[in-house]
Amino acid sequence: MSQILCSTGTLIGKPNGRDYNLIYALSKKLECDGFEFMMYDTWYGKESDIVEKLLEWKLTIPVMHCEKCIGEKISIGSTANISEALDLFEINCKMADKLNARKLVIHLWNGKPSDWQFKNNLNTYAELAKIAEQYNLELLVENVVCANENPMKRWCELAEKYPNIHFVFDTKMAAFHQQIELLYKEEYAWLWREGHIRHYHVNDYAGSYMEWEKLKTLPVGDGHIDFKKFFSFIKNINYSDTFTIEATAFGKDGTVDVDMLNRCFNTVRQYLY
Repeated sequence: MSQILCSTGTLIGKPNGRDYNLIYALSKKLECDGFEFMMYDTWYGKESDIVEKLLEWKLTIPVMHCEKCIGEKISIGSTANISEALDLFEINCKMADKLNARKLVIHLWNGKPSDWQFKNNLNTYAELAKIAEQYNLELLVENVVCANENPMKRWCELAEKYPNIHFVFDTKMAAFHQQIELLYKEEYAWLWREGHIRHYHVNDYAGSYMEWEKLKTLPVGDGHIDFKKFFSFIKNINYSDTFTIEATAFGKDGTVDVDMLNRCFNTVRQYLY
């Protein structure tokens, strides 16, 4: 049976002070099967308190999303930046392990540096995978938007060098590069036949090809992604593991639209079942 998770990043952000204590009260109102916990850079130094509270609240957290600046530091490169990235990554691994999450999502490239110096990202993956393995974590590289090439090309380069690599497929990221349809093509069937895609992020996109000003995480149905086709494909390949809803639910005042998220969970369930 699939698990439909809610990203804590949809709930907690700058408008509500990135107050992780809000997660508990919101969790009681959300009709999801668990959570994908997303780490923020402003939470370093607070990780023990965060883990303690999340465990105290008895939340189901099968997946953790690494803090995104890790990928940016790797993209920038330099010995110092990559060393810091690896240190921060290990903190994220320790948190995931203590939270009993077994899947760990990473933006291997990120931010303005993006994939411009992809050799940094390609080479550093080996060290990241080694650290994750020490904590018995399944490291998943997301198809993050690219400023130079495109995420599918980057996945192929990674898979060529690391044949056992695993991925998380994000619908919005793929739609931004007009790559949703590639998932269905025989040319890329190795991604699911060989079990490389181990998790899906579900969110919508309303822009055109690489329309940066519209790179916003939308609720399912608020963009132009054909989710009927997407989930039909998912069912046909017999994938029945984890999905995470990533639709941003907080407004400028920090208030969280719980009803919108619950509609997303239920819409996905209707597609799947």
